[in-house]
Amino acid sequence: MTQQPSSPERELSFFDRLRRNFSGEILTDIFSRGRYSTDASHYQIIPQGIVLPKSAEDLQAVVATAREEGVPLLPRGGGTSQSGQTVGDAVVIDFSKYMRNTIEVDAENRRCVTEPGIVLDDLNRQLAPTGLWFPVDVSTSSRATIGGMVGNNSCGTRSLRYGIMKDNVTSLQGILADGTEATFGPVARDVFLPNTSSRIGDLKKVLTEIGESNSDTISTMFPEVSRRVGGYNLDALTRSDGHRNLAELLIGSEGTLALTREVELKLAPRPRNKALGICHFPTFRSAMEAAQHIVKLGPVAVETVDLTLINLARSIPMFRSVIERFVRGEPEALLLTEFAEDDHAENLQRLELLDELMGDIGHPKSVVKVQDSDSQAEFWEVRKSGLNIMMSMKTEGKPVSFIEDCAVPLENLADYTEQLTAVFEKYGTRGTWYAHASVGCLHVRPILNLKRGEDTRIMRQIAEEAFEFVSLYKGSHSGEHGDGLVRSEFHEKMYGRQAVRLFEEVKAEFDPTGLLNPGKIVKPEPMDKRELFRYPPGYEFEDLDTVLDWSEYSGAAGGFQGAIEMCNNNGACRKFDHNVMCPSYRITRDEKHVTRGRANTLRLALSGQLGPAAFVSEDMRETMELCVSCKGCKRECPTGVDMAKMKIEFLHAWAQKHGITLHQKIIANLPNFAPWLSKLGFFLNLRDKLPGLKTLSEKLLHFSARRKLPAWSRRPYLNTQSMGPEDGPEVLLFVDTFNRYFDPGIVESAVYCLTQLGRRVHFLPYHPRRVLCCGRTHLSVGQVEAARKQARDLVAALKPFLDRGVPVVGLEPSCLFTLKDEFLSLLKGQETDRLVENIFMFEDIVLQILEDENIRLATKDPVTEIRIHGHCHQKAFAAMSGVQKLFLHIDGVNSQIISTSCCGMAGDFGYHADTYESSVEMAELSLLPAVREMDENMPLLADGFSCRHQIEHGTGRIPLHVAQYLENIMRQAPLRQD
Repeated sequence: MTQQPSSPERELSFFDRLRRNFSGEILTDIFSRGRYSTDASHYQIIPQGIVLPKSAEDLQAVVATAREEGVPLLPRGGGTSQSGQTVGDAVVIDFSKYMRNTIEVDAENRRCVTEPGIVLDDLNRQLAPTGLWFPVDVSTSSRATIGGMVGNNSCGTRSLRYGIMKDNVTSLQGILADGTEATFGPVARDVFLPNTSSRIGDLKKVLTEIGESNSDTISTMFPEVSRRVGGYNLDALTRSDGHRNLAELLIGSEGTLALTREVELKLAPRPRNKALGICHFPTFRSAMEAAQHIVKLGPVAVETVDLTLINLARSIPMFRSVIERFVRGEPEALLLTEFAEDDHAENLQRLELLDELMGDIGHPKSVVKVQDSDSQAEFWEVRKSGLNIMMSMKTEGKPVSFIEDCAVPLENLADYTEQLTAVFEKYGTRGTWYAHASVGCLHVRPILNLKRGEDTRIMRQIAEEAFEFVSLYKGSHSGEHGDGLVRSEFHEKMYGRQAVRLFEEVKAEFDPTGLLNPGKIVKPEPMDKRELFRYPPGYEFEDLDTVLDWSEYSGAAGGFQGAIEMCNNNGACRKFDHNVMCPSYRITRDEKHVTRGRANTLRLALSGQLGPAAFVSEDMRETMELCVSCKGCKRECPTGVDMAKMKIEFLHAWAQKHGITLHQKIIANLPNFAPWLSKLGFFLNLRDKLPGLKTLSEKLLHFSARRKLPAWSRRPYLNTQSMGPEDGPEVLLFVDTFNRYFDPGIVESAVYCLTQLGRRVHFLPYHPRRVLCCGRTHLSVGQVEAARKQARDLVAALKPFLDRGVPVVGLEPSCLFTLKDEFLSLLKGQETDRLVENIFMFEDIVLQILEDENIRLATKDPVTEIRIHGHCHQKAFAAMSGVQKLFLHIDGVNSQIISTSCCGMAGDFGYHADTYESSVEMAELSLLPAVREMDENMPLLADGFSCRHQIEHGTGRIPLHVAQYLENIMRQAPLRQD
């Protein structure tokens, strides 16, 4: 029999067919698929592709095509799941880029309707004017989507007061695997059995029968603890009180029953007043014993922080000062106890009762009381970042999530934690503990290295023993983070075979062909199947000859590999507040252009999973292109992923293979060419004045015609003679290329201020053939060896000053923080360490002088409001406090830091024709709108050369450097000593 040729329709792929009726994005390349292969768990499965729908119609098209092609679908929000819910051999549906709208807000009835991709913090920012919020406050609120929270049945810190996700969702609109659209919500008894043959009517009828015929079994299969999210919420089918809600069945189903397109949420009044008591305990057990007593005082939260987390937080710059201010001594554990009654007097009274209670149970004077909201928020941020802080260990062994969600009754919490600690010790490891003591759900993660088969075996043994304890105490093995790949296997052990049979029956009724997120909750793979791990058997890194020092990362996978693997995929880089990280993600909302996405791409490329030579491929270049090296991730990523430094390694490898462009050569050698180019400044400045020259420069050199280039000064600052009183304390003013040749007036202002303060100001020798520079421009194009030579020359020139303890003062943040940061990776040694310790921003040295000598400054005018924009590198190194404190020493000035992200210039990035638009988009996120809202007469300060030019380009305003503003003040009135 002759075989019939297949039809053209059959030869089309799923994605080819989908494109006909799809307005969203479709990603099928291996780099994109690799970026979506992981979540915050230890699993990795390369998906078949990714779709990003823009509408419900797009979602229907995806389901219809998948059904016809038999292609499984996997819904995904922020990709922060810790149990492997959002990885699989399927087509991933990313809701977070487009389907993130608020459809309706009904403040009067305390409800709203949203699409599934909206992020919790974004929703609450929108709700703020109403005085309401959605109170399921998960620690990942800056990137967790409402749809993901529905899928996981998320809980949050304050579930003691507000309940968990299933208690706060009224209804869901979903699409079943066969394309049927349905609303699942409250159902009255008389309509629960609809007299209809429709698909949804039949489904609800079957569900009713399942509930009624198995009511006795369902009533006994689940533990009676508030934190129970494992399996399907079958008890939603057995309620006989008239409040049955089928939405509860879908909540926690991890996208295995239906795809959510709309969610109706219950809202709560936003707390008006809060008080926080930080309870200190000498032993971890004593803290666990105390939790059951503390909850009787009516707090909204009681959260654990253990000594490991405290010590790790101390080592992270963004948390160090918080720990130092509020943690007394060396406690083994803290319990963060929050009261949030409307009557603040009631909160304060309960805080006093907490103090008394702690004394009664043997811990007198052990409560640190925090009443102001800013300080409370600072300490809660430490707790919210608990997972990332724990994952900041720079070793191959990391805290692994697999038993972190167990919940036991409070009266058993101390015994449970002690028994589990003994299990860890038996297997030669230890655990890290934090989170929800209020409900007996502590996040505990044993430290294991899952690259080793032995540690994988230990993981299973620990899991089985832990779940035995949980079962003994009638607790829940899945208390908050869901089942996914890591806990689904244990449902039969914890709930019994009959429960698993019912789960399978419900799944079959909703999704008979197993189209939706297969392998989760029902019919799972073994949790320790190493082929599904991020580090599977045979995982090896390419032998890369790195040019920067990565020795701070220890273990067998130290160096560059260890630095890359610090990313745990928890997604803090996807946040949208006004901090720095991550500006490129904020303008694109693409996984490709977020720190997490770049780190995953580097890891996959260097471990050979993206094909040969992937590390120096065009796809990798595109992945790194929009990284502006703001260094925000170095500070704001709690695990310290330093993508700016990683980009230098990539650029070096790229330059070695592909060379660099003429444009890059000009940028890299600008400091060396500047002495000669400045002599041609008049002619070079014509570029922005004569018609046609802008266009020509863009065509030949790729400098954007839409961007005015910095004007060369006719009088560059070339002085090398020391200035100021000969017997005054010495300072060395490092004059960078940008201020020397483009803004020499800033150097003159700095010299005036320092000499007025009695300093003897020195300069490095100047010679046009031996330029002393920080090397920043060479690093920006990957010319690391050229930058290293400049670093050696500069350190050698500074040595005589460092030998006699002369502080080095910088004016340009990008240059100064190159000396403080990259120099440590370019030049190891005592001289570099001394430089790092003795270099200061201009405002920091002025502040030090004012404080040491009790000097005050004053303006001539009444109180003047000023605004300050911080350079990204100042923010990344927590260096904005100096300028804030400085203005406290100036009478008549009220300063305020503008809450903005990156300005988007990033040196050459904003001038290049290919990235000009991205640069402007970054500026428009927050900086330029904030500047436009300012009074036109209000002074605006910005130290960064790039920042000032971006602000001028976008608003017409010309900001001042801090040195210029201080000079104006000093010329108005004499210095005054108190």
